[in-house]
Amino acid sequence: MDRTLHRREWLTLAAASTAALIARPAWAVVAAQAETPLQSFTGPGANPFWNSVGPYVTYPQKSPLLRLTDRPIQLETPRAYFRSAITPNEAFYVRYHLPDIPNAIDLKTWRLELTGNFKRPLQLSFDQLLREFRSVDIAAVNQCSGNSRSYFQPRVPGGQWGNGAMGNAMWTGVRLRDVLARAGIEKGTVQIQFEGLDHGPGPEGKGSHRFIKSWDIHEPILDEAIIAYAMNGEPLPMLNGFPVRLVMPGKFATYWTKHLTHIRALTTPDTNFWMYPAYQIPDTPNGSTTPEELKAGKVKLVPIGHVNMPVRSFIIDPDDSAPVVQGLPTVIRGIAFSGMGGIRKVEVSTDGGQTWKAAKLGRDLGRYSFREFELAWKPELTGLQTLAVRATDTGGHVQPDSGVWNPGGYLWNKIERQQVLVLGA
Repeated sequence: MDRTLHRREWLTLAAASTAALIARPAWAVVAAQAETPLQSFTGPGANPFWNSVGPYVTYPQKSPLLRLTDRPIQLETPRAYFRSAITPNEAFYVRYHLPDIPNAIDLKTWRLELTGNFKRPLQLSFDQLLREFRSVDIAAVNQCSGNSRSYFQPRVPGGQWGNGAMGNAMWTGVRLRDVLARAGIEKGTVQIQFEGLDHGPGPEGKGSHRFIKSWDIHEPILDEAIIAYAMNGEPLPMLNGFPVRLVMPGKFATYWTKHLTHIRALTTPDTNFWMYPAYQIPDTPNGSTTPEELKAGKVKLVPIGHVNMPVRSFIIDPDDSAPVVQGLPTVIRGIAFSGMGGIRKVEVSTDGGQTWKAAKLGRDLGRYSFREFELAWKPELTGLQTLAVRATDTGGHVQPDSGVWNPGGYLWNKIERQQVLVLGA
């Protein structure tokens, strides 16, 4: 990417944005849509077992997505959009926790405020973020903590996502550490807290009307995090956090604060509802336990931020919407990723996991990105055949062939299987 041209384009955007109030709903103005309209995946090819079973709906700046709930908004990305490593902005999933979300933002008056135990409390305009800090790019997967929750047995409460509560984008923004350094962190700071513009009634009696997340001051993720103002080369869609959001590479999306407006330096630990008891996992090697151990009080719970996303892989093609033909070549394609390091190997099985073959890996966009894979396959048997896929990351972590269980419905990464009907020639 031509960095000079890129930065010039964004400075032009900032000047135009701060020159006038956004007077109509910002859904319609904050991001130019793709020049070529995306294919609709609302037809019979949709696989209800891979995705959730909600209806298809269209929101501003979005292609038809699967709706889990509308207050708060939860929209899942259909399977077919994962045929490439970069998820289109229009198809990127949406997850809010509270019902009151912004639909218009005036960039003339919007500020990112840094308050609390800082030497120099700040109010940064959008224009300042673009002009006064060095921009960086990173490809990173944003995945809801509860992605694939519908597969848990016994079932657990929460949004019953299929596999589509995730997406991968090229994020552009400024390093969080550069912004914190501008404010100057005072001695005695123990955590950095982040808050966006979404609010409204949360779980009753929990003081949960503001969605707030915090990190210990010495957490390494603060060195990798960016404050993103662009997504795949365009301004963030409103439903994905316009004008800026946190990007926490390798971490679950609960920490990727949307519509970021407040950063606070805290001198005491944050104990708000969204840190405790929400988003807690068992303090076990794989974050798994049993209902019996939980009921007996034997399980220590810790924030999900203590771990990175586990290694995962998905078969996207073929799905079960159409058969393949015996003896004719087809290609098994999909994506893999890990929050603990880049993808080193993807293996595919065409006999339900009895034998495995190494797939060809696609372009490496970075250790936090989706990575495409493919394997040529010429079916020899007719009838229902079971495909499976497993990935290994650069740290040696391999997908397990067993599921996890925890009360939040988090950390699912069991080997995926896909049945395909093979017809005789």
